[in-house]
Amino acid sequence: MAGLTTVTGPLRIYGRSAQLHAVDALLTGVREGRGGALVLAAAPGLGRSTLLAHAVRSFRSLRSGTVLSTRAVPAESLIPYSGVHSLWCTGAAPRPLPEGPGAVLAVVRELAGGRPLLVCVDDAHLWDAASRAALGYAARRLGGPHPVGLILSVAACRADDPQLAALPVVHLDPLAPAETAALFDDLTRGVADTVVRGELLQAAGGNPGTLRALVAALTPQQLAGRVPLPRRLCAGSVPAYGGVDPAELPYDTAELLLLAAAAHEPGAAAAGADAEVVLRAGAAAGLDDASLLPAEAAGLVRRTADRIRFDAPGLRRSLYAGAAPVRRRAAHRLLASVLDDSRTSSLLRLLHCALATEGSDARLATALAAAADAPGTAPSHALRAAALSAAADLTEPPRERALRRAAAAHHARLAGRPARARELLAVAQSESTDARVRGAVELTRGQLALDDGPVTDAREALLLAADLLAPHDPQRAREARLGAMAAAWDMGDAEAYLAALGTPPDTEAYAAALDTPQDTEATRPAPAGADHRAEKARPDESLTEGSPPEKRLPEESPAEGLLAEEPLPEKPLADGSAPGKPLPKEPLAEESAPEKPSAEQPPIQEPPTEETLAEEYRAAMSIVMRGRLGAASRGLRGVVARGQGAEEPSRLLRAGVAALVVGDLAAASRINARALAAARASGTEIHVPKALEYLAYAELRAGRHARARAHAEDGLRAARRTGQRNIAAQHHAILALVASMEGEDEAVAGHAAAAARTADRHGLAQAATLVQWALARVDLGRGRAPEAAARLAPVVRPGPRRGHFAVRMLAVPCFVEAASLAGEADSARVCVEEFAAWAAQGADPQAPAQLARCHALLAAPEDGDALYRVALARHELVGGDFESARTQLLYGKWLRRRRRPGEARGRLRDALVSFERCGARAWAEQARAELRATGEARAAEPPGGLSGLTPQQLRIARCVAEGATNREVARRLSVSPRTVDHHLRNVFALLGVRSRVELSRLVARSEQLTAHDEP
Repeated sequence: MAGLTTVTGPLRIYGRSAQLHAVDALLTGVREGRGGALVLAAAPGLGRSTLLAHAVRSFRSLRSGTVLSTRAVPAESLIPYSGVHSLWCTGAAPRPLPEGPGAVLAVVRELAGGRPLLVCVDDAHLWDAASRAALGYAARRLGGPHPVGLILSVAACRADDPQLAALPVVHLDPLAPAETAALFDDLTRGVADTVVRGELLQAAGGNPGTLRALVAALTPQQLAGRVPLPRRLCAGSVPAYGGVDPAELPYDTAELLLLAAAAHEPGAAAAGADAEVVLRAGAAAGLDDASLLPAEAAGLVRRTADRIRFDAPGLRRSLYAGAAPVRRRAAHRLLASVLDDSRTSSLLRLLHCALATEGSDARLATALAAAADAPGTAPSHALRAAALSAAADLTEPPRERALRRAAAAHHARLAGRPARARELLAVAQSESTDARVRGAVELTRGQLALDDGPVTDAREALLLAADLLAPHDPQRAREARLGAMAAAWDMGDAEAYLAALGTPPDTEAYAAALDTPQDTEATRPAPAGADHRAEKARPDESLTEGSPPEKRLPEESPAEGLLAEEPLPEKPLADGSAPGKPLPKEPLAEESAPEKPSAEQPPIQEPPTEETLAEEYRAAMSIVMRGRLGAASRGLRGVVARGQGAEEPSRLLRAGVAALVVGDLAAASRINARALAAARASGTEIHVPKALEYLAYAELRAGRHARARAHAEDGLRAARRTGQRNIAAQHHAILALVASMEGEDEAVAGHAAAAARTADRHGLAQAATLVQWALARVDLGRGRAPEAAARLAPVVRPGPRRGHFAVRMLAVPCFVEAASLAGEADSARVCVEEFAAWAAQGADPQAPAQLARCHALLAAPEDGDALYRVALARHELVGGDFESARTQLLYGKWLRRRRRPGEARGRLRDALVSFERCGARAWAEQARAELRATGEARAAEPPGGLSGLTPQQLRIARCVAEGATNREVARRLSVSPRTVDHHLRNVFALLGVRSRVELSRLVARSEQLTAHDEP
């Protein structure tokens, strides 16, 4: 077709470093006289032929020897020894073709003639059985002093071919998103439109062959975004896969393949098509089961006992989209005729009937829409989206058609298909301007922006949707308002959150009913709820302006005030919580069904309705956002108790957030794990990364960092798969926090940069705050206190540029530690006052221990000892190795500076053990350095000249070797610059070095030897 984009090559190979290394290692061995074999296994389009071509080019470019390269011919797959014959002809051997198991071995040894020989066979799985057996026989005997290398490529489904048993296999997986994007930019030279780029990358699914075909099928104007893309990106000619052109298959085979492609249930493509249904439909059309054999032999499909699967990710879509509409309708008509409602969902049969219909059909459209929305059924959201879209196509009245289209977009989003949802929304918007249609469109559009867009835009769209839907659909209007609350939470705007709440009924009466005696003292009247447009509701000043609420700290010294408090409770404040972790984002409410009472809470006589639970949640959060967590605690615990038995993911997520807000970490982990299971079971893919995010937060607060990392990594993959960049940014921020504890500086920098890119573009205040906190913890762990204090100051101090309201208080202990170590204690005192008022509300179980530690860092010398002991006693009540170890480390430093080395060693040893137990490597190194400074001998002294240094001289030498100035070393070690200068002169004299450069080299060599000698 004229005007299409020309794709040139050869191109750089992306994302195949491990496979390239394996190929290059084999080629090196052959050049050096060592033979060997390698099997490259991959689905069609993933690049196994490209790797073979790379091997051929590399071997030839070095003039290393002879190359024989051949590709299997599917038409000859039933002719015995046809594969061996093709290899024989490639080498132009003079004598007759040998046969038998050793045929290939005889061929390659004769053709090699003692010189290096590389043999490449592409699509070896298509060779006849006798040739494959001879190929495997030869490959297993090429090791040793025979300079012959054999590289085979096979379809992924044939990697376990018994004829090729015992051969090393290298698998090729789909490319990662970043690698696919780089390949796309290479193919298009970076001139493609951003939106077009995103749609093509999603359609390719990490398959480089599919991506090349898609780009080649578009004109330059389409790539630039000046001309619309085809409605079906995969429409047009079907590309060849594995050397087989599907268009050249026998007619009966092509028809069965089309039936299999049409039989795949939406949202379950990976499961394949029901083989019995496909074959019954084929039999109704007069097609024999054996017609599928050529496609199986070509590696296009795999047939198991009950499923038919396409091996190439894009092949099924290409076959279906490339078929003429009349053929597609005929295929769906056949499938509908053989489906049995007693074995499969009636919705699936109705969908096939709709797809077989040309024009409008009001009766079928009504039945299809009713089946998609029928209560008590459990079709996937992807199937519902497809059904409602098909029902819209059959509907004539514009308003009804647009409403069904908008409903299809809603389910497409829940199924994790945002691109399809946006496409449906655009069509629905063009079909009707009715208020209810506009409300439905804005609701889904706002939710899509909340997942992957500027959250300020999401909030406005959702508030508009709430206004438009209120007269027609109160339930969806409530869903829109909850979404606007979530957007305001992400923005870090407490006033916007209160405005999005609207006017929860009887907020003040609700608060009064929930108030306990201990809550009353800290509670003050709040203004009545306000309309979200007027934005008259104001959050508590402690949340928005940084000034503490009415409850003040005592006037006596910190030590007297803390030691004079009531005795510490005998039981932990919460189950194993760890401090400094953010509250999660607000969940959306997207399904509606009565919730079940929790099995672990007192039974509820009458289960509350969705409306009652939503209003209770709104009222409680209204009180929380006014700075009165204690007053709202009972209400939130009620939301937890009544929501934990729900079956819908959105209600479970809401209950999980309530549990996190009140610090019930055990319930938060349990409920969010249930939400994750419910989301996966119901096909609500959009909620999977969100549930994993909340689970990761719960594990972080509980001090289980390894579990938090696992959940966040899983959540990051799910967020990328479902196109939720905003949630992906939150997972990056969580991973940065975990890595900052573990001392993985490069990982912190990578995750922080990824989170910050999205946070800056989309206004994610919480993710941006977490990024700064993680980077500051890296600085603090490496002894760079001034840098950590400078990074955290804007986050925790009052003012317009402060951090997210749910995170900044959690970061105060880090800031106080950094500021005190940097000699800037006065700047931290105001933050400690506010932190004390916040801790009194019971928001975080670790806060009382952290508060005592903060007072110890800022206290006069005579008060520090007692305050550190109070902090450690409180840590004992709530657990959490990392925070307890940080207090032990600071206490040990304090004791050492006051010339109490014996006491310091005990604290520092405890800190070291705890840091090592939780994997905090950088912090463990600080503890070791402090132990050395107390005079405790190392398990193995460093070899060489450094062994003659005192512990303090050794610490100074290491700091200088890292590039620190004398003043920076002094701040790290809590000594004067004059002391550093004195010790450094002695270090130079003892080691015989004349400059800092020489000292750095000597320290580096010593550390390398130490690392080599240690077990």
